[in-house]
Amino acid sequence: MTKRRFSEGLKRLFGMHINLDDSFFENLTDSLVEGDVGAKTAFDIETLLRQECKKQKAETKDDIIRILTGILTPLIKTVTFMPEEKKTSVYLILGVNGVGKTTSIAKIANYYNKILTMPIVLAAADTFRAAAIEQLQYHGKALGLRVVAHQHGGDPGAVVFDAAEAIKAQGGGLVLADTAGRLHTKENLIRELGKIDKIAESKADTGCYKKILVLDATTGQNAFRQAEAFHEAISIDAIMLTKYDSTAKGGNAITISKELNIPMLFIGTGEQYSDIAPFDTKEFIKEFIGRD
Repeated sequence: MTKRRFSEGLKRLFGMHINLDDSFFENLTDSLVEGDVGAKTAFDIETLLRQECKKQKAETKDDIIRILTGILTPLIKTVTFMPEEKKTSVYLILGVNGVGKTTSIAKIANYYNKILTMPIVLAAADTFRAAAIEQLQYHGKALGLRVVAHQHGGDPGAVVFDAAEAIKAQGGGLVLADTAGRLHTKENLIRELGKIDKIAESKADTGCYKKILVLDATTGQNAFRQAEAFHEAISIDAIMLTKYDSTAKGGNAITISKELNIPMLFIGTGEQYSDIAPFDTKEFIKEFIGRD
């Protein structure tokens, strides 16, 4: 079966004569799954849609879209993080290799640098991946931001410690810390992140430590499995969804938010530093459904 965006499947359904029978709802559920919504979540949505369409006596395409929008919208939780003046905030950026994590850190740094007056320091705590330190230093230079880095293969916790100390010395600000993107087993993940997690939390002021997971919107249910593993290992505070362009189906955001109760923070749509925005559920659902 060829995978496609949910909006394409919905358009195909509405291109037929609308008859709200079992076949219609089953096809809609198939389209949700093809659009990267997890099977359990898709069946839950189908059940609610059946109930509401019957209750509200839905007959037209507009009726169904309105009801579906009303069901999907509350499933996606969002959050906003705003570093506090004169406090040390540490945002640990997590994710497997290949999701665009280091580039996302640069985008997040650029976003906050445009709206805040406080210092921002990038911590090159991915000391394992070849060229990860150099990549972050490149972004730091391009953005005019300080990068705290140690040698390749060094202690990532020590990098975060030094970056937080540098921010404290300036009277407060934001540390954005890169981390290694290795995901072998949950046990390895817990062990590798445990130390850096404790150091980051101890160096941040109360309520100023956040763990942000970067996920690739094009990877479908793999994104859910990554979120599940990281959340169990380190308790994720928010998600940044990257590579959300014409190829991304987006349903994984719905599943992750509903099943894991992790809110969405940012969405990335391109390669430029400015290609980042706070996650807007209303706009996301409109695009997911395919409404004009």
